[in-house]
Amino acid sequence: MIVQDYQNQEPFEPSCIMPSLQTSLPPELANNAIRLYRECLRRAKYIGSKQHNTELLVGMVRQQFKKHMHETNADKIQKLKDDAARGLINHMLHESEKITGRKFSQSS
Repeated sequence: MIVQDYQNQEPFEPSCIMPSLQTSLPPELANNAIRLYRECLRRAKYIGSKQHNTELLVGMVRQQFKKHMHETNADKIQKLKDDAARGLINHMLHESEKITGRKFSQSS
C-alpha cells in the first residue's frame, strides 16, 4: 500500500515508517500467537476489573483473535501481531505513567 506524505508530497511505503514492534516484547511472547493472546486476555481482564467492563474487553480480544485465526498471509499475521503488541505496550506505558507520574508517551 502506498501512502502520500503530505509534507514532502512524495509517496512512501508505511512499513518503512512503522517498524515491527516484535522486538519490544520478549521473544517468547512476540513469536508465539497463543502467548500473545493470553497476555492480551490478562490485560483485558485487568483493565476491565478497573473499569467494570471485563466481559466487554475480553470479548473484544477474543473476537479479534478468532476473526483472524485462519490467516495464512505472513505479512498480515505480522501486522496483526504488531497491532496486538502495540496495544500491550500502550497499556504498559499508561500503567507506568500512572505509577511514576512521569509521562513516557508523546502526545500532539
